[in-house]
Amino acid sequence: MQSNKAERLKNARIPNKPLLDEELQRRLPPGQTLTDSFPILHEGKVPEYDLSQWNLRIFGEVEEEHTFSFEQLQAMPITRTVSDIHCVTRWSKFDTPWEGVRFSDLVQQLKIKPEAQYVMIHADPDYETNVALEELMKDDVLLAWNYDGKPLTAKHGWPLRLIVPQFYFWKSAKWIRGIEFMKEDRRGFWENHGFHNIADPFKEERFSSDEYEMPEDEWKYCEAD
Repeated sequence: MQSNKAERLKNARIPNKPLLDEELQRRLPPGQTLTDSFPILHEGKVPEYDLSQWNLRIFGEVEEEHTFSFEQLQAMPITRTVSDIHCVTRWSKFDTPWEGVRFSDLVQQLKIKPEAQYVMIHADPDYETNVALEELMKDDVLLAWNYDGKPLTAKHGWPLRLIVPQFYFWKSAKWIRGIEFMKEDRRGFWENHGFHNIADPFKEERFSSDEYEMPEDEWKYCEAD
């Protein structure tokens, strides 16, 4: 069943593409369609949490492991960003407003070993995605708890999700529970099921091989928020 995960993205039609001015077109990666809605796509059931029991575990190539409560994260310097986001299922949404703590600000609270070059994001339910540490240190990469001035909805990752706008949105994991620093890269859930290891939308790094290539006339229906 899991070997066919990428194939599940190939079952509907691309909507008509709106005409865009030159500036907006420049911001839209190839093969993407701009949307005003916020589609929802995830594996497994939406988790339910008791925040008094919730924590974020930091482990791997660090001098000492940490666990942060939600309150401790919210006590860190808060950053607000506005980002364009892009899903491998071919929708893009411009100017999305997020609020949370910068990944780079969280790192300031840690003692990461110099050999740490990669990060595995661990999330519920049993999800992982890998990102190079240098990419997570960019200013607009957040551990976010608010969207558009309001707390994230459960379907969009409450209480905490990663926002990595430079990559396809499967790298922006919902329901984060752990951050593992690693010496060497290791593929995550979707990366092990046919998705590209890097996922740059402007290079159309959707899939790891032509076997998983998504045709131009196919579109994944996603439940919209």
